[in-house]
Amino acid sequence: MNNTVMDLTVLQLSISYIFVLILLVIFKARGIRREKQILIATTRMTVQLVIMGNILMYVFKNPSWWLTSLMILLMITAAVINAFKRVKTAMSTQLKMITGLSLILGALATAAFFIVVVLGVRPWFNPQYFIPISGMIVGNSMTGISLGANKLCADMQDKRSIVENSLMLGATPVRAVREIVNDAFDSAILPTMNNMLTMGIVSLPGMMTGQILSGTFPITAIKYQIGIMLAILGSTALCVMLFVTLGYKTFFTKDGRLND
Repeated sequence: MNNTVMDLTVLQLSISYIFVLILLVIFKARGIRREKQILIATTRMTVQLVIMGNILMYVFKNPSWWLTSLMILLMITAAVINAFKRVKTAMSTQLKMITGLSLILGALATAAFFIVVVLGVRPWFNPQYFIPISGMIVGNSMTGISLGANKLCADMQDKRSIVENSLMLGATPVRAVREIVNDAFDSAILPTMNNMLTMGIVSLPGMMTGQILSGTFPITAIKYQIGIMLAILGSTALCVMLFVTLGYKTFFTKDGRLND
């Protein structure tokens, strides 16, 4: 097996932008006005990845606990901010705090456990492992908690009358919103489950593909991919469970009535 990685020249990478041009032509032909968004998205992706690549080069060459911790802090901060932006319904300050806390605790606890206990990385702050693995866990957890928050907020708004009727009939807040909370949790977990169902048959995941391209034996890459997918599933479940368990309470007053 060839353990050398084919490097991309600037020219080769530039040629790949032809796919963006194809997309622009399709949108133009269909009369869909998305050209500006496509160009902004492509430019942002390129600039952000180039900057991150240079930062990671420095961190990898100068490994230290504080640099790794700073990188994780920046990633989790960006994830929390993006989670807020993805929720279409207005969120109270208290619910935003719970969203951020759930994401931070769930994702970081899972990442630390997987890296230190499962992989046994020593030292724990080894950036080669901690940063990319934490990034995958945090990113997927952010998506999950965003989906859960969207569903919870939308249903609490749309099904307000149902909840009020349940409360008037003597149900506790926990009982009145049980179905809404369960639906929010299910909506957040379902995409990860669907991804797992087709993994290895319909598609080869990014982490596994990257390892194989770098010369890692497929079996080793598969073991890593299974482990990281289980960690992502666990992190998403933990983050969303923390969120829905604490988050629904923000819709009620201390005496168990719905907020106005």
